[in-house]
Amino acid sequence: MRIRISRRVALAAGALALLGAATTPGAAMAAAEGSSSAAASPKPTIVLVHGAWADSSSWSSVMERLREDGYPVRAIANPLQGLTNDTAYVSSYLAMIDGPMVLVGHSYGGAVITNSAASDPDVRALVYIAGFIPAKGETVGELAAKSSPAIPLVSTAVPDGTEVSIDPGHFREVFAGDVDKTTATNLAAVQRPANTKAVSDASVEEAFRTIPSWSLITRQDHAIAPGVQRFMSKRAGARTEEVDASHAVMISRPGTVAHVIEDAARSTR
Repeated sequence: MRIRISRRVALAAGALALLGAATTPGAAMAAAEGSSSAAASPKPTIVLVHGAWADSSSWSSVMERLREDGYPVRAIANPLQGLTNDTAYVSSYLAMIDGPMVLVGHSYGGAVITNSAASDPDVRALVYIAGFIPAKGETVGELAAKSSPAIPLVSTAVPDGTEVSIDPGHFREVFAGDVDKTTATNLAAVQRPANTKAVSDASVEEAFRTIPSWSLITRQDHAIAPGVQRFMSKRAGARTEEVDASHAVMISRPGTVAHVIEDAARSTR
């Protein structure tokens, strides 16, 4: 019995020695490199930035789909206090996220990601969902003026200027034409007003010049005319897709929105 045990130990030791010889140093290095490569390619964090007259919950159905596909997701509560202020806020938020990121901006949120992305080298792609893509020195108000008719707004004086929201009686036709009436009514009731600085602060960065960008154009949009979306997307060199949807496309067509985001995310790996 002792001899058999000794032979087994010897055989095992020999096998380990052969394995060590086979993997040192070349094979071991190759294995380590393969493991390192796999670990170095995590899925990027998707950072969602809503626009005016909405909040982070508008991304709920999109987030559900992204998580199902294994993406870490963050949805930022955009302050809507002006492009300068909101850019600084989002930039500080991005600084707390480790690893590669894909920034997604809806509507006015597109202007915010255009500026905040320039502050973080980990941003690998920009995705505009019916979003504003301003050039340096341009304001959202100037781009919005190209759309017609004008959005019916309600103004409220606040300590730091004026805030505006969409007249609830016109909210569905402007913002959510392809969403059921009950949901649209609820969206109108909870809409977050935006400070007028959101449209008057000039853009100071053009992150799309150095970061690959994607744009989903909404053909039934009554908040940002499809033609204006196409103009901005072409100027930014964005890869574009179009969908028959309202401005509230992340609510009415979450699968389409998630698809465009994941297309951008795959390009970062």
